[in-house]
Amino acid sequence: MKKIHRKMPLKEKLKRFFFITLGAILMAVALELFLVPNNVLDGGIVGISIITSHLTKIKLGLIIFLLNIPFFFLGYKQIGRTFALSTLYGITILSISTALLNPIEPFVSEVFLATIFGGVILGIGVGLVIRYGGSLDGTEILAILLNKKSPFSVGEIVMLFNLFIFIAAGFVFTWESALYSMISYFIAYKSIDIVVQGLDESKSVWIISDEYEEIGDTINDRLGRGVTYLSGEGAYTGDDKKVVFCVITRLEEAKLKDIVLEIDPSCFIALGNITEVRGGRFKKRDIH
Repeated sequence: MKKIHRKMPLKEKLKRFFFITLGAILMAVALELFLVPNNVLDGGIVGISIITSHLTKIKLGLIIFLLNIPFFFLGYKQIGRTFALSTLYGITILSISTALLNPIEPFVSEVFLATIFGGVILGIGVGLVIRYGGSLDGTEILAILLNKKSPFSVGEIVMLFNLFIFIAAGFVFTWESALYSMISYFIAYKSIDIVVQGLDESKSVWIISDEYEEIGDTINDRLGRGVTYLSGEGAYTGDDKKVVFCVITRLEEAKLKDIVLEIDPSCFIALGNITEVRGGRFKKRDIH
């Protein structure tokens, strides 16, 4: 039976189009009005583009576009058509925006302030593009490809790649610029996490206890959260166990622990971060 792929609604397409455009423009603002004029680099292909532009005097936007073209085809093959087209669109907007912003005087001439604010704006821009299905840098696509043929993880490959870029920046610019670039990259990395995962981070909770029913009812009554009972089996004892599963916000974590440990101080409880929750009955019920 042939699998039918549902088309994305027009409203969702327009939303994706808008946020990828906004993200690419924000990255261009960070580069041209904060980082590049102060010789502070980003990591990845953009970092290589900044160094190449400095050495050759070719416009940054053109180099970013040309160096990322191969990764458009890699992205098409590795991740899919929608991702590849979103990436190509985002990189095109980024390249055009950097060209248009290039003649404008930088907002900040103090390197430390440029590093901080440039890193934040850059991270927000990249995070928006990633959240809505695209990419503005081919480094991770390359890392996914190399990961299949090397003992290193995707994260380790990206880290090694960026380390090489920052060392190169020390020779091309100054070692002070390289250190500021590392700080900016770290700030951008954290900003990306916030944008992609959201400020209202959710947590999954797994509880194993003989008092599972009382714990489940109390979580429902005092937190307003629905729970699910899962069946499990102890690997060592072979005993049947009931597992209480629920999803909460991080603000509710302390109260949940109090509720559970008050009922069964010896229970097993595990919590993990969740980047996104959809469907089901996650919406909180009013409690009084």
